Amino acid sequence: MNARIAARMAAPPVSAAVVERDTAKNRFARVFVTGTPDYDHEVLLTYRGRDGAPGVDLLTPMRIAGQDTAILVNRGWVYSPDGSTIERGRWRESAASFSGYLDAFDSAPGDTVRDGRIRRASYQAIARVMPYPIQPFYVVALGDSAKQADSARAPVQVARLERPKLDEGPHLSYAFQWFGFATIAVIGAAVVAARSMR
Repeated sequence: MNARIAARMAAPPVSAAVVERDTAKNRFARVFVTGTPDYDHEVLLTYRGRDGAPGVDLLTPMRIAGQDTAILVNRGWVYSPDGSTIERGRWRESAASFSGYLDAFDSAPGDTVRDGRIRRASYQAIARVMPYPIQPFYVVALGDSAKQADSARAPVQVARLERPKLDEGPHLSYAFQWFGFATIAVIGAAVVAARSMR
């Protein structure tokens, strides 16, 4: 999996408008998307932490010229004191193009979009509230965090998300855990056997 992710992230980006819909084949592929951001139908992914601070991720539909199907772009994280609400107008960007990688929607059922907010990125729930079809994947924007001019305060920032982490997963901790269980079982059996012999 690490080799697959590394190879896809190293490849030149292609247009997200022409990639296959199968996320098993193209997840983590480098892509770019150019179009018109539809901020009126933006969805907030709530309760997203960053360096210990609460916030939300911004899922923005991009309307592609000549296509009826939009592509959602996770533009990144912004601070939210309660982890679910923001002043939406402060976080609009002037960019009409984003570069990043493809990711799959969350497959867990049951979530619904309420007031433009959702806990997990559920394709079915988000597609139900969109006024047009959306692709079965979304783009995670990479690159420099986007600074937005805020006339009342200092410039504000949409913090871009990080690249996928390459690691060995939880295998080593699982190995220690199961060796610990085995040790406890052997010692426990020996103690029980010694008591029964007495």
